[in-house]
Amino acid sequence: MATQVDYQWAYSIMDSSRVSTFLISILLIVYGSFRSLNMEQEAREREKEREKERAKGLLGDVQTLDTMQALCLPLGASISLLVMFFFFDSMQMLFAICTAIIATVALAFLLLPMCQYVIRPCSDGTKISFGMCGRFTGAELFSFSLALFIVCIWVLTGHWLLMDAMGMGLCVAFIAFVRLPSLKVSTLLLTGLLVYDVFWVFFSSYIFNTNVMVKVATRPAENPVGLVARKLHIGGVVKEAPKLSLPGKLVFPSLHNAGHFSMLGLGDIVMPGLLLCFVLRYDAYKKSQLLHLAETGVPPPKQFNRLSYFHCSLIGYFLGLLTATVSSEVFKAAQPALLYLVPFTLLPLLTMAYLKGDLRRMWSEPFIIHPPSKHMEV
Repeated sequence: MATQVDYQWAYSIMDSSRVSTFLISILLIVYGSFRSLNMEQEAREREKEREKERAKGLLGDVQTLDTMQALCLPLGASISLLVMFFFFDSMQMLFAICTAIIATVALAFLLLPMCQYVIRPCSDGTKISFGMCGRFTGAELFSFSLALFIVCIWVLTGHWLLMDAMGMGLCVAFIAFVRLPSLKVSTLLLTGLLVYDVFWVFFSSYIFNTNVMVKVATRPAENPVGLVARKLHIGGVVKEAPKLSLPGKLVFPSLHNAGHFSMLGLGDIVMPGLLLCFVLRYDAYKKSQLLHLAETGVPPPKQFNRLSYFHCSLIGYFLGLLTATVSSEVFKAAQPALLYLVPFTLLPLLTMAYLKGDLRRMWSEPFIIHPPSKHMEV
């Protein structure tokens, strides 16, 4: 008869830290995807108002990956991982400062909608000039000040909750500002990152005598405040400045098991999130095309409204994350999450696109508008 120990992995999955990981990662992907879609729609509205907006609108700040960039990204990530593995001690000050600067900007982007809502009653939306730095609204200045305050408190305390807030900002900003142009680029990128994740988690120990991915992800950096205080011979501050765990991951503590944390890398949220952002944009594009056809008298297909590509991929992401969690509990070892997330999100999407007849368009040029034929059959 099975004992409670045999099902210990099932109890571990329902731990509060695991549940928090599931909820937060899904919420970040959904929020980041809709934030990206809203940015694109706002840019299109500006184009309608002013023709010159094409050169300096919102879409000008967005980076769209091409095929070569998708192929080179896993290689660049591997080089960055090796640099952090071999030179972390000598470059940890640089890593900490660069991370703090980037996280401040990303966190300000995450907090901007909330700040706009709070400051709306006492602001008319006018921009304040800061010379060469540019012009900013009151909400943008408020969000940046709040983000800077949070990052400064994190540097002084090293608290995991503030690190998670910075990581959430990085996830949302990356999903919102980086675009995948087609399903071909998405497949190349995710497949390459799957190989990257599997190699550095499963096989790096055979070459470097340690798990490089886990070593880099869990290695704390020296606090810049402590280093500066040590240079200035201020002993009291050095003792109070804790080491910093860089926000390359989200960590959630367990309420039932003191000292236990669940960890999920930001890449395991961002990279599938880019795919979900792409399919959300395609769903919106396909819906607009069908509505346009409906205006000309062509009824839209009923099956389109039953299950969207975004819903299909989101369900796949949840199942992939669940499978990765079960695997880590069963094997009691770190698992490359993309090994499970990529097949569970990509394969159902490819199957659904094939069955709906959208695979050819999504694969190469999904957002190019083809004018309907004059002799279209109904």
